[in-house]
Amino acid sequence: MFAEFSLHERLLKALDNLGFSTPTEVQQAVLPPALDGADLLISAETGSGKTVAFLLPVLQRCVDQPAPRSGTRALILTPTRELADQVCKMCEQLAAFTQVRAISVCGGENYQNQAARMRKNPEIIVGTPGRLKEHLEKGNIDFDDLEFLVLDEADRMLDMGFRDEVTFITDACRTERQTLLLSATLNTKGLGAVIDSVLREPQKIELATAQSELANIRQQVILADGVELKERQLRWLLSHESYQKALVFTNTRALAETLGDKMRSGELRVGVLHGELDQPQRTRILNLLREGRINILIATDVAARGLDIEGIDLVINFDLARSGDEHVHRVGRTGRAGQQGLAISLIAPNEWNLKASIERYLKLQMEPRTLPGLGGSYTGPKKVKSNGKAAGTKKKEPKKKEADKPKVKKRLRDQKQIGKRRSSAPVSADGFAPLKKKS
Repeated sequence: MFAEFSLHERLLKALDNLGFSTPTEVQQAVLPPALDGADLLISAETGSGKTVAFLLPVLQRCVDQPAPRSGTRALILTPTRELADQVCKMCEQLAAFTQVRAISVCGGENYQNQAARMRKNPEIIVGTPGRLKEHLEKGNIDFDDLEFLVLDEADRMLDMGFRDEVTFITDACRTERQTLLLSATLNTKGLGAVIDSVLREPQKIELATAQSELANIRQQVILADGVELKERQLRWLLSHESYQKALVFTNTRALAETLGDKMRSGELRVGVLHGELDQPQRTRILNLLREGRINILIATDVAARGLDIEGIDLVINFDLARSGDEHVHRVGRTGRAGQQGLAISLIAPNEWNLKASIERYLKLQMEPRTLPGLGGSYTGPKKVKSNGKAAGTKKKEPKKKEADKPKVKKRLRDQKQIGKRRSSAPVSADGFAPLKKKS
């Protein structure tokens, strides 16, 4: 029960109102050290309750120790607007019976309106690195009184190229603070430098690995010759598979739009989500999906993190993710909270090696699958013989040793000349008789 953590009664009332009666595994592990003020490095699977785990200690401090004249007391950095909005919404729900205020500050929203909201001195700010850096540079905000810094999905922020922005923001924060760094994976290259710079002797809480996070997800692979065949395979899957909601991933915004137009031409209810859409457009698409007015979302990796949408039981990788960690986050949109999920990856010839590296990273082998009438000529790389040579390779003849070379029979005249001194006299042009000297 949450009451065992000595949380404020107003927070307990909010938890009860939300129907949260029993803490999840990550909440049980995080709450005690976080409430004691320790810096934490947390890794837990998607949908495990990480957001509540880091918000409760922040709200507990704000309620227990009011500081009406201080500046912003807690900053929560997220990689995407969608995740920032979800965190802010959850914060507002948990703080419903308190006086604590939280606002979201993200790109794609009116800059002046954000500056006006920040002048009202909210206790908690949830935002994305790029827009927060802009406000810091303009002097619209400062973090001189900051008590909490939370980096949610820190590895994703680095992957998206926000390293400089994150460093700029963390350098502007008060050094005497508590810092929590959370991610579904903690082994991304380059994350170590951020950990060393923002955390002080952190306790590490690792409740999931990339392999264990996908335990409830069945993974299949379908081979294709190229994009045209992939499109036909995708349409077949979306028309024949059983699912409540499906999420299709591409690596580019242009391809997401193209697929969206082509899939809409049938009976499919499709929406498209990518980083070039402004915030109202993105919010509208997600609301359509939540409400069931569309049941298929074609998206770039902007949807790989932070989407908290129930009922996604099918994920299709039209393009394979560029890394094992990103594959984990994509596929992790299904099979959440112990539910079963299905993930299907469409693999072109140039993606085979990437598929193999992801399988090695996850220590599993995706299940091969073919679709009726939609098999291509590509069946994988050429098979290799037991001697390590590709099938069909012509066997090379072994080099002949010196002793095995046929002996050339020497003429008797040549044998007689062996050991004799040759004449130094000039030879005629015909090579036979020596030339006579002129008198």
